[in-house]
Amino acid sequence: MNEREEILDLLRENARLSIEDISAMTKKTEDEVKQIIRSLENDGVILKYAAIVNPEKDAAAKDKVRAEIEIQVMPEREHGFDAIAERIYRFPQVKSLYLMSGGYDLKVVIEGDNLWEVANFVSSKLSTLAGVRSTKTHFLLKTYKENDVLYVEDESDRREGVMA
Repeated sequence: MNEREEILDLLRENARLSIEDISAMTKKTEDEVKQIIRSLENDGVILKYAAIVNPEKDAAAKDKVRAEIEIQVMPEREHGFDAIAERIYRFPQVKSLYLMSGGYDLKVVIEGDNLWEVANFVSSKLSTLAGVRSTKTHFLLKTYKENDVLYVEDESDRREGVMA
């Protein structure tokens, strides 16, 4: 593993690590660590530092409605899927957008304040875009695990009983 990957792995696990901690963990000087991190940021490898928040414990996020939408589109000549993807990801409701293989082309994750807002976005903004052939909306009910982070607390004792 090269030095960039080593530091990147540490930051993926805990972006709050100090330069001093990363320096000690990698046996590099603080200046070397700063330079590598600056390089990762400048090269667009590190795009953002963010906290991962459990939506069920955050009052503001708890009442939000999230939906995953499967979209079939007609790719544009000379632009393929990129042009329509750009029109979609510019909407503030869109939290994630993926090009997919299989039965649909794009997967969009959106968020709204209520069910009506999400439904209105899909029916009046998303489905009316030129090139959109069909949409299929799935509402997210509960998150158990996302991006390698568990959102549920396992309080049960899963040990098997011992019989004598």
